Amino acid sequence: MALYRFRVTFEDYDDVTREIDIKSTQTFEDLHRAIHQSTGYNSEYSSSFYISNDQWLKGEEITYLPNQRRIDRGVALMEKVKLSSRIDDPHQKFYYIFNFDRPFDFHVELMKIILDETPGVTYPAIIKSVGDAPRQFVTIADAATAATAETGADDFDFLHEMGMNHEDTEDFSEVDETGEAVVEEHEEEEEDEFGSEFSDDEGFEDSGKSHDDY
Repeated sequence: MALYRFRVTFEDYDDVTREIDIKSTQTFEDLHRAIHQSTGYNSEYSSSFYISNDQWLKGEEITYLPNQRRIDRGVALMEKVKLSSRIDDPHQKFYYIFNFDRPFDFHVELMKIILDETPGVTYPAIIKSVGDAPRQFVTIADAATAATAETGADDFDFLHEMGMNHEDTEDFSEVDETGEAVVEEHEEEEEDEFGSEFSDDEGFEDSGKSHDDY
């Protein structure tokens, strides 16, 4: 049985890479879970692979834990789609968005097709891991600790300046580049910034930084 070897890279952290061997008969859900076995992330978040071209433009979508809009559009489900059914190129590419509410974008590229399995190996198998994945979630407490370590406790007391106690930190999930607390309401968008949605027979669209339906 053939194996696929995929190289997985964060779009915004190109020094973090993973290589994963997976059976051609396994599903996109198997690949989804293998990626997050390698990152240490909780994989139980709405996510999608997109069939991609060499410019990483997104085409047909294959999704996990779909919202109602994706269900209504009939988007294919990861657990039902075998990898072999979407491999048309020896260097097939997939654009992958993990967790639409707090997204990480990945490039997933087929590196080689291996004809024989290695005896005793359970697939998917992580065969190479370079660099530490960024934290799945960043809290205001994380930012305060980092800022204190950089400037010194006497110079900067983040929580005190914000008029907050440690108990308040659970209400925040992100900080901006200046260390300011950010509270955001994340709603899923109906369309991307170009006003288009995916279907199996529609053309490619720009991968950009906007994510449809999140």
